[in-house]
This record gives sequence, structure tokens and C-alpha cells, in this order.
Amino acid sequence: TEKPLEEGEVVLLDLWAKEPGGVYADLTWMAGLRAPEAAHRAFRAVARARDAAIAFVAKAYREGRRPKGFEVDRLARQVLEEEGYGAHVLHRTGHNLGEEVHGTGPHLDDLETHDLRPLVPGLAFTVEPGVYLEAFGVRTEVDVYLRPEGPEVTTPLQEALTPL
Repeated sequence: TEKPLEEGEVVLLDLWAKEPGGVYADLTWMAGLRAPEAAHRAFRAVARARDAAIAFVAKAYREGRRPKGFEVDRLARQVLEEEGYGAHVLHRTGHNLGEEVHGTGPHLDDLETHDLRPLVPGLAFTVEPGVYLEAFGVRTEVDVYLRPEGPEVTTPLQEALTPL
């Protein structure tokens, strides 16, 4: 759009790309022009949900378990429900990455489907919880590669809305 960003507005940038023959990278970054406190609060909630999802996978791997996609989604949505955003979660927590940006492997999903597939070493996936209110939406998205010893986040972790 050519509409200039106005004071109090936020912008969500969803970016994905790959090298020829490679696997996609996919990330979302949020910024705001003097964003309202409500947007900052919502962003902190989705960042907590993101971090809890990654920590859940890491803990499962330390315990010798391979979590299923639905379990990770359920945990992230529980964090958002506890923050008061449960009714504003409109999509799954993440998707598989591959030669297509939305790959065919396990998704972090207990909302759109009930993904029973385990998250096994060698997989790449996004963790992208989001909440969408009437005035604005916020999301944070990172990519994760599963090593045999556990998850490695391969894209930057946004900790707060970027001020413009």
C-alpha cells in the first residue's frame, strides 16, 4: 500500500526467501510509529508464547521425547489464553519449512488440524504465534532447525516492537 504509516499504527512484515535448491527461511518482524501500549502488551504476549513453545521442545528433547506438533501449538495458545488473548488466536502456532515455504512435514497445529506427527531431528519449522484484535494484529515468527540434541533458532528473536 502507498498509505503512510500514521502515529499509533503498527506494521507486520512477513518475509520469506530461499536460495536456489535450498530450504525456505520465513520470519515476521513488527514495527510501530509510537505504537500504543496495547500493541506492546500484545507483542510481549506473543513473544512469551513463542519462547514457551521453543522451551517446550528443548525440554522434551532433553527428556528424550519427541513432541508432537499439536502439543507445541496447544502450549503456545495456552500462554495466549492466560494473557487474555485466547479469542484472538486465528491460526496455528507454526508450519513446517522445506523446499516450499509451507512444507509437508509436521506443523505446530491443534487449531486448524490436530497434528500428531512428532518433531524429529532434521526438521525445520516456524514458531509464529499471533493475536489479531480489531485495531491491530501482532505476530512474531522465527525459524527452528531440530538437531539431534534439540532445537536451534536460526533467525533473529524479536524482543519488542521496533520503533519507527
